[in-house]
Amino acid sequence: MTPQQVLPVLIRMLVVGLIVLKSRGAPRTLRPQFMWVMPAVVLPLIGMGLFFTPHQPFGPVAWLAFAAALALGAAFGWWRGKTVTIQKTPDGVLKAKASPLGVIVLVALLAGRTVLRGFLETHAAGWHVDAAVFTDAFLLFAVGLIVAQRLEMYIRARRVMAGEPDSHLAAVALHRSA
Repeated sequence: MTPQQVLPVLIRMLVVGLIVLKSRGAPRTLRPQFMWVMPAVVLPLIGMGLFFTPHQPFGPVAWLAFAAALALGAAFGWWRGKTVTIQKTPDGVLKAKASPLGVIVLVALLAGRTVLRGFLETHAAGWHVDAAVFTDAFLLFAVGLIVAQRLEMYIRARRVMAGEPDSHLAAVALHRSA
């Protein structure tokens, strides 16, 4: 591997390691009032990346790929948000802990993106699609994932704060008792 190929792999391995370490720790304090911050930071940055990247005009296949990537990202984000356990402590503080399965799926998505990106970009010309379509689709997938996960967690956090049991915990308890 060339040095240009090694650095991105090392960065991805570092990010995955941090995600895994962070998920293994104690439940973190969850502040629903600040859950809009991550989407508010990520959306403009990705939007600028999409808008200011020079590329050919997109055709119908590209727009279909963008819609599919956004929808898939939202579906994975909603599911990943559902796997986070949210509990209210006796003193009224919300605590959240990521599910090991959710972390494994996130790591698999990152690895899959790395593998797919190279494959898709190499075969883009054969499919008469600009390689930028795949890069942009992966960015839209990330947008869907982040926004849907935060939205799902926000909705559940508000329910837990209102005194309702976390639907995720109730489903896990029902599954274990069966």
